[in-house]
Amino acid sequence: MYASREDIGYDFGDDSKVGNKPIKPNPNIDGGWAWMIVLSSFLVHILIMGSQMALGILNMEWLEEFNQSRGLTAWVSSLSMGITLIVGPFIGLFISMCGCRTTAIIGGILNALGWILSAYASNVHYLFLTFGVTAGIGSGMVYLPAVVMVGQYFQNRRALAQGLSTTGTGFGAFLMTALLKYLCTEFGWRNAMFIQGAISLNLCVCGALMRPLSPKDLREKYVVRNDSEENRAKALSHSTETIKSNGVLGEEPEEKEEAANEEVLGSVQHTEIGGKSGSGRSMYGLRLFKTVSQLTVTVRKGFSLWYSSYFGAASLFTNRVFVAFIIWALFAYSSFVIPFIHLPEIVKQYNLSRQDNVFPLTSIIAIVHIFGKVILGIISDLPCISTWNVFLMANFTLVTCILTLPLMQTYIGLAVVCALIGFSSGYFSLMPVVTEDLVGTKHLANAYGIIICANGISALFGPPFAGWIYDITQKYDFSFYIAGLLYMVGIIFLVIQPCIQKKQSREKSTDEAEV
Repeated sequence: MYASREDIGYDFGDDSKVGNKPIKPNPNIDGGWAWMIVLSSFLVHILIMGSQMALGILNMEWLEEFNQSRGLTAWVSSLSMGITLIVGPFIGLFISMCGCRTTAIIGGILNALGWILSAYASNVHYLFLTFGVTAGIGSGMVYLPAVVMVGQYFQNRRALAQGLSTTGTGFGAFLMTALLKYLCTEFGWRNAMFIQGAISLNLCVCGALMRPLSPKDLREKYVVRNDSEENRAKALSHSTETIKSNGVLGEEPEEKEEAANEEVLGSVQHTEIGGKSGSGRSMYGLRLFKTVSQLTVTVRKGFSLWYSSYFGAASLFTNRVFVAFIIWALFAYSSFVIPFIHLPEIVKQYNLSRQDNVFPLTSIIAIVHIFGKVILGIISDLPCISTWNVFLMANFTLVTCILTLPLMQTYIGLAVVCALIGFSSGYFSLMPVVTEDLVGTKHLANAYGIIICANGISALFGPPFAGWIYDITQKYDFSFYIAGLLYMVGIIFLVIQPCIQKKQSREKSTDEAEV
């Protein structure tokens, strides 16, 4: 049980028993194959998020090759990062219909194709389509399943598991920066992208490792969490009508539809058994009809869950704290992305290239980022520590660093600030945990899809905006100041809305007690 639930107005329930009947722990939850899921997610973060954090190397190559403005060239990296996250809600639909494994394998193929086609780019606009859109969509199709699967397989050690898996971003940024720098020096940027495309095919292997939990496993995990999710729903909903939607969205209609679907499939199976004595052609027709019926049921069920989460009466948007979380996400991610894209240029401006070549500032962020994710995850899993408060403190530290970075013009000063940026940005490992606390395990895929979509919009416009400001002022200072101030606005939303929600919950409890 996470202390963060109390801080955002959660009531504590006893998760260990349901109706005084102990639940036998499943070996696949918090152990067994769950650690293979963590490994798979870790490798996905290396190959996707790590590669994107190293795009500053390729950005400099593109500036020299195509001789375009910094603002226009930065759109290539921003499109790739932004689309990876923006497609989240639509990837949620794929996951609902096809499952995480199939979605991730298809995404791995698309991502590799985007890298390979980009090797033949003749201009920046070609890269927009191949690297920005194609590789970006492929990355999104692998990234979201990697996060969701860890959430499904872990119950008691979610923050630690997410922290370990997402350290792949830090490892990847460090490794991919060195790899891309070496490949670009030895073979040129075009061959470097071709080789990186071949490496990205390993995403298909990562997707194959995402073995889905059986319905029985999911039911057991859901039953264990059921009481606490209902309590969270009561605290987070702003009216009696939305209490059900925050706990289990559309449960009764879904059960009725499931029963109807099973009845249809059952009748088809009965007809098939009864018609065994018929001709082979009619049996083939029955099997084909059964396959089409099963596919139709799967698509309808997946679309129904996806639609109800976003647009139905039980929409996730009825949860006000979740809406505040979305507003925060709209401003947050660009503050982390801008340094990665533009730090190589800043180092060049300050004549610090010699020191940076020995130990790149982006590598400092990446290495400390690894420790930040693990340490923040371990701290958040402590029963006496609030996950929500750890999340907020890390955000305040990061925004302070973003506002301070332009004031540092020595390598030592920049290195210290970059180390703090790396550590505080470890809160990324807590985002799935906070999201799951807000909406429950069942709707994690759709809810987290919305959050990373908002992050994607932030990543999409952040680096080009910074490049555009530079083209006007010939310095990056104002880019960091504006990004930091917008980020601060998002944090204020996160602080204020839960306080209002908690106050309303207390007032409601007082009124009920008086009645």
